[in-house]
Amino acid sequence: MAEEEAPAAGKLGGDKLVLRGMQFHGFHGVKQEEKKLGQKFVVDVDAWTDLAAAGDSDDISDTVSYTDIYRIAKGVVEGPPHNLLESVAQSIASSTLLKFPQISAVRVKVGKPHVAVQGVVDYLGVEILRYRKA
Repeated sequence: MAEEEAPAAGKLGGDKLVLRGMQFHGFHGVKQEEKKLGQKFVVDVDAWTDLAAAGDSDDISDTVSYTDIYRIAKGVVEGPPHNLLESVAQSIASSTLLKFPQISAVRVKVGKPHVAVQGVVDYLGVEILRYRKA
């Protein structure tokens, strides 16, 4: 994917919308039990966009609503099953960039808190960073 100059890779800065700890029940995974029983997924999203106009106007029409991004994440996680968390995260990121042209980059983290591993973990998951194509 072509990357824009701002935010530059490795040097993300500026304004962003922040959604943390969104929890949904989904049926993603490579094991049959995961697809049949489902499990909890935790999603975080950062979306880089200029928030100056909204800061000045105090008007929702000058920004992207958090609830719209929430609905995208919910729709993907609670929607048709994916085998991989990478695919879940990619779907959230690409849908967000497609729906909101004012967002220049999006970071999506998807975690599975309940995994069958020999040890104690908070969650296992993936984090991706995608930029709007030039």
